[in-house]
Amino acid sequence: MTATYQNIFTRIQASAPAYPGVSLPPDDIPREGGARFSRLAGKFGDAQIGPIYLGALGILSIFFGTVAFVIIGLNMWASVNWNILQFVRQLFWLALEPPPAQYGLRIPPMREGGWWLVAGFFLTVSILLWWARTYRRARQLGMGTHVAWAFAGAIWLYLVLGFIRPILMGRWSEAVPFGIFPHLDWTAAFSIRYGNLFYNPFHALSIVFLYGSVLLFAMHGATILALGRYGGEREIELTLDRGTAAERGALFWRWTMGFNATFESIHRWAWWFAVLCPVTGGIGILLTGTVVDNWYLWAVDRHFAPAYPQLWAPIADPAAALQGAPR
Repeated sequence: MTATYQNIFTRIQASAPAYPGVSLPPDDIPREGGARFSRLAGKFGDAQIGPIYLGALGILSIFFGTVAFVIIGLNMWASVNWNILQFVRQLFWLALEPPPAQYGLRIPPMREGGWWLVAGFFLTVSILLWWARTYRRARQLGMGTHVAWAFAGAIWLYLVLGFIRPILMGRWSEAVPFGIFPHLDWTAAFSIRYGNLFYNPFHALSIVFLYGSVLLFAMHGATILALGRYGGEREIELTLDRGTAAERGALFWRWTMGFNATFESIHRWAWWFAVLCPVTGGIGILLTGTVVDNWYLWAVDRHFAPAYPQLWAPIADPAAALQGAPR
């Protein structure tokens, strides 16, 4: 029986010999291990797993990242008196905090934020090494470097939050703690302290690109699945030589919203929306406290936030009425 229609629930898994990948440059470390197949993985992507290639940059990145992860974990464990049950129970609330404000940009004692600096250093080195690996892999495989530069957008936001802005503010205490709920609490407190980030125009742009990229990726993924019966997943071929799948997809979107991206341009739309989300968010965070101290008052001055009226009378100081009275 020939399958004429596929969707997300009826994906056909083709069986073929393992493919080791294109040849690597002669000075590269060889790939590790062989290849195996997973039917479960095949329901979501390629069923082949492996061989794995890490290379020198990948190995160093994982090493530094593991050191950071262990430092953060051990500090969280120590904060509950090395009680493994409390560690598991309170894991979402545990944190490794940055140094207090009185230390400024100095290196504090290890138990008062020093471990945060050490963990942050190792984590940052790990992330930058992984970026270098991503860029180098793309160049050596003859690909464009779009993935590396998209990753750089996220790294920009990370560096603003934990490194660039704290240096501009003159104290490590402005940085984000390591922890699941604590970093969310930091975000809420940060917004309150600086007059509500909702009035920060770069925060607004970041949300536009966040929701916009979600919408674009959802629309694109749905379109390709809907065109699966016509070979819509062969996007490269349809970019170079439009077939019935590309024509039907374009016709659908022209009919439903009056405009359609092409099979090639939709990826550029989605890439830019996704990358501009952390880029604009990082700009907004960088301006907070360094240029603008209160985003609500800033917005009132520029007439796009309402100036709320004072609904109560000022309270007189009782001490003023007692001046000159006998004691």
